[in-house]
Parts: sequence; structure tokens; C-alpha cells
Amino acid sequence: MVTDETRTRPTLRFKGRSFLALVLAPEAPLEDWFTDLDVLAERSPGFFAGRPVILDVAAVTLEKAELTKLIADLSERNVRVMAIEGAEPQMLGLGLPPPLTSNRPDSEVEVPDLSPDEPPPPPPKPSTLFVETTVRSGQTVMHSHGDVTVLGAIGSGAEVISGGSIYTFGALRGRAIAGTTGDIDARIVCRKLEAELVSIDGFYKTADDMDSALRGRPVQIWLEGDAIKMAALD
Repeated sequence: MVTDETRTRPTLRFKGRSFLALVLAPEAPLEDWFTDLDVLAERSPGFFAGRPVILDVAAVTLEKAELTKLIADLSERNVRVMAIEGAEPQMLGLGLPPPLTSNRPDSEVEVPDLSPDEPPPPPPKPSTLFVETTVRSGQTVMHSHGDVTVLGAIGSGAEVISGGSIYTFGALRGRAIAGTTGDIDARIVCRKLEAELVSIDGFYKTADDMDSALRGRPVQIWLEGDAIKMAALD
């Protein structure tokens, strides 16, 4: 029943928002994949803490019970899966994260009416985010549409995430994650390498994997195929 009171109540408001999420793509055999994941977690504690994670299971063949166990095993490692990609619809349901895309028919989605004279808006232009101070322990700087330049240092336990390259005029002691939007040409450049972890386009190196001869020196880091490459600048 519609009353005067219900008519005067404010309508529901919805807001669209974009954000960066990590995508985990398990590979067979899962035992080996979990071993690698545990090594990463041990070398960089808190790497997944508070981060949205999308689970892409397109590369593995799983039954629903196996998918449920996979998510439970990730949860035990403090990896919280917010959505699933690459799974058959019958594998999902109550108690599991939702699929990444909606299965609703197109008629239920409101699409802006764009005439031929009104092309869709262009994607955001790449820009550079300048951080004029040190990124301190526990802080995260995130910029998905371009490079990040830090005029100070990136402290231990701090994190800089960039869609493009990352340039640090001070020491890099925390985590630098570049090329998150698929930019394979992204680079990480720092004045003093003491990083916990560096990553470009999903490929990473932890401190234990880095050449000890490069520690404490100006270094540039780039992606070559599926391998992270590092070289001194002095």
C-alpha cells in the first residue's frame, strides 16, 4: 500500500565507483600454486591484507566442491575473494562469491542513448601523480591512470600502486607495484633499492629474489617477457 509517508521518503541512491583489485589466477597443480602463494605471503607479510581480490579460475578445471575448498583455503591465508571470474554458472551459488559480470538480460540495464553525433566519452588521459613527501609505513598510494613520482622515499611497509611507472627519488623500502592496467612497458626506478617487493604487470620479485649486489644502489626495473629484470644506474 502506498501512503503519503512512503511518497515523501527519499529515493534510493546508487553510486558508481572504480577501484583496483588484485586478480589471482590459480594454475594446476593447485598444491604447487599454493606453495608459491605461501612463499609470497611469507616474504611479504600483509600483502593481501585489506585488498579486494578477484579469483580467475579459467585456467583450472574444478567441481563446485573443489571451488568451495579453494576459496576456503584462500580465506585461511587472509585472502578475501570478492568475485569470481571464469567459472561456469552452475558452479556458483549461495555461499560463494558472485560472478564478476552480471547474467541479467540487457533489457534490465539502462544504457545512455548516444546518437552518432555523440561518441562515447574517451578514457581518462594518462597523468602523473606527484607525491612530495615520504610514503610512510602502512600507507598506500594508488594511481591507476598513469605514473607515480615520489619525491621522498617509500618506507618499509608502505605501498605504491600505479597503472604506469613508478619513480622514487628516495629509497624504495616498501612495495612498488607498477603496470597494474597491463602496461608491460612500465618501469620502476629508485635512488636506493631496499624493496620488500617489486611488481610489473603481475610479475614480481621479493627481497630474497633480488641480486644482493644491487641492494642500496640506484636501480631501474623492467619487464622482459615473463621475467623481472633489474640493473644498476650508477
